[in-house]
Amino acid sequence: MDLLRERIRREGKILGNGILKVDSLINHQVDPDLMDACGVEFAHQFGNVQATRILTAEISGIAPALMAGLHMRIPVVYARKTRPVTMPDTVYLTIAPSHTKGHMVELIVSPEYLQHDERVLIIDDFLATGATIQGLVRLAQAAGASVVGIGTLVEKTFEGGRESLAYLGVPIVSLVKISSLDNNTITFTD
Repeated sequence: MDLLRERIRREGKILGNGILKVDSLINHQVDPDLMDACGVEFAHQFGNVQATRILTAEISGIAPALMAGLHMRIPVVYARKTRPVTMPDTVYLTIAPSHTKGHMVELIVSPEYLQHDERVLIIDDFLATGATIQGLVRLAQAAGASVVGIGTLVEKTFEGGRESLAYLGVPIVSLVKISSLDNNTITFTD
């Protein structure tokens, strides 16, 4: 997706250790027009998977997931990282490593919002090692739901996440693919 690629080229900052800072458009400040365009593209790419719900992780996955849900006309559920008192006693819970936080985080979903026999489309901001998305897959499976697709804004192909998810046999769509962050340069692939 050219628009997203150009914004990352202009505003992205390489912080080392495989971390790309895109806080000005995705992770801290969100550009609603850009996210809307990404939502349109996700709706186009996943229009045939018959998803009934989108699942994402708090917090950076919410904006692209919400825009995809808007254009696909399906609800969006996000896995919380802390459990509020409003959640029931029994929840779906897993842990996953956070690359940017440097430690394990909990991913928690109430069974009220992720149910048996649903067709779940996972949307997140980044696909790197695939660990967070694997956590979301585990939550969907715990609910008895089927994962029917995975969409990400940015894929860092050099971290092997796509290969770790191949066993699912579902479409994996990344709007932008980055093959390297070496030499303080963002290298995109098509």
